[in-house]
Amino acid sequence: MNLVWKLLRRHISLPQLAGFFFANLLGMLIVLLSLQFYRDVKPVFSEEDGFIRPDFLILSKRISALGTIGLGSVSTFSEKEMNELASQPFAKRVGAFTASQYKVSCSMGIDGVAQLGTEMFFESVPDAFVDADLQKWHFDEGDEVVPIILPRTYLAIYNFGFAQSQNLPKISESVAGLVEMVISMRGNGRNEFIKGKVIGFSTRLNTILAPESFIRWSNERYAPDADAEPSRIILEVGNPADDAIVNYINAKGYEMEDDKLDAGRMTFFLRLVSGIVMTVGLLISLLSFYILMLSIYLLVEKNSDKMRTLLLIGYSPARVALPYQMLTVGINLLVFMLAVVALLCLRTQYMQMLANVFPKMQGGSILPAILLGLSLLIVVSIANCIVVRRRINGIWNNKR
Repeated sequence: MNLVWKLLRRHISLPQLAGFFFANLLGMLIVLLSLQFYRDVKPVFSEEDGFIRPDFLILSKRISALGTIGLGSVSTFSEKEMNELASQPFAKRVGAFTASQYKVSCSMGIDGVAQLGTEMFFESVPDAFVDADLQKWHFDEGDEVVPIILPRTYLAIYNFGFAQSQNLPKISESVAGLVEMVISMRGNGRNEFIKGKVIGFSTRLNTILAPESFIRWSNERYAPDADAEPSRIILEVGNPADDAIVNYINAKGYEMEDDKLDAGRMTFFLRLVSGIVMTVGLLISLLSFYILMLSIYLLVEKNSDKMRTLLLIGYSPARVALPYQMLTVGINLLVFMLAVVALLCLRTQYMQMLANVFPKMQGGSILPAILLGLSLLIVVSIANCIVVRRRINGIWNNKR
């Protein structure tokens, strides 16, 4: 082993290895940083909403002045209009908002003491459009509790408006599930009660959302003759930045709630830019790996005669190849560790800057970036070891 190390040190090219080292470090750092930055910044553009993704758009029809007195155009969507929208190239799925057709009121309180009572309503969308735990987001006939998702603005209105003026306790999102809700449903000669449980708040839905199974069951029970067409629809698109979406919506006279398309566009562009940067980083890494492999290959070629002698005097191909393999693995491992350290330092810097703009921002886990770097380390090290071993085996086969 010492003889092989001496041969390795005599012909090693420090400038070549240094060039590979820094190129590899730069490439891996770009790859890891682009992935981590995307994971850290994505919640900002998706509005940190875990229930409705940014590629879901909510559409409605414009209500004109004549429409308020019943003389304008219909503000609901027909089945034909929904089918036409679903057939557009940019559309992946289309779902309808189903509204409750009966009277609903709710009283809320804590520890059995009612604090607030109000008239309200329910709406639902197909469960496929709601990113909630299906075990929680479910209702069967006979259940005593119905899960509910509320708009986050409702909580803000209560805390900073109603509760403050009435000297009532404020409610945080973390304790919202402890609030006792008793819901009264009236219609079709019935007046019945059911409990409600808030499972979350949404910044992208301006409605009180309940499971679709609950809305269908309750409409059949309390308003069996109602057959209202949906006034809002939810649309899943493949590319929120597609101009065809805006053109179609404007041509049809539809409206899109808030800045859903802008959020979707920003998320799409963030994903696109991160993908491009990551591809550049991977390309730099692959080129640096090729430089290392070429350097080790040339180093083996320079020592081929001496290696042939070592093989003839009894050294096995594995022992001869081991120093070169350890060199490549050692360099790759050092690159990986320095890339992770640099990533942590850079992430600390940009997270501090982002925190000044988005105080409630919480970054994503760094584990996926580390696992990606570790995967690159393993794949490339294995590839380099295989190339070195094959070359030593070639010398062994031709030693005579």
